[in-house]
Amino acid sequence: MFRTVTDSFLASPQISTADIAEAAAQGVTLIINNRPEEEDPDQPSGSAIAAAASEAGLDYAAIPVTHAGFSVPQVEAMRAALDENAGKTLAFCRSGTRSTLLWALAETHNGRDPETVAGEAANAGYNVSPIRSIMDAFAAAK
Repeated sequence: MFRTVTDSFLASPQISTADIAEAAAQGVTLIINNRPEEEDPDQPSGSAIAAAASEAGLDYAAIPVTHAGFSVPQVEAMRAALDENAGKTLAFCRSGTRSTLLWALAETHNGRDPETVAGEAANAGYNVSPIRSIMDAFAAAK
C-alpha cells in the first residue's frame, strides 16, 4: 500500500488507524495528512490518525490540499515538515498523488533537480507532469 518514492519518503492512498503500526514497522517517524477533513464521508478523521500516530510514537502533520491546487504556503509547510523529520516520512491523501506532487514541489523549491525528482516520483508510479512547469520555475529561481 505504501509506495517508496525515496529512501526517506513514502506516499499512500488514504490510511486507517490500523495502518499506523505497519508504517512504524517500516521505519516511518512522521505521518503527513494531505487530505482535507470530510473530503469523503467515509475517510477516518485527521484527529483519529493523529491520535494513532502519537500512540505509536510517530509525529503527525496536517497539510491539507484540495483539488483546487497547491499554494506556496503548502509547499513551504511540506518542506518544513520534511526538514524537521530526521527519519522516514509517510504522506497520504485519497490516492497518494497530491502527496507526491506536493513533495515534488517542496523538493524542487528546496533546490533539487526537477528531472531527478520527476524520476523518483515516476519510479513510484506517480506522474508529476501536471506540476512540472512549477517545478522548473522553482529550480530556475534557485
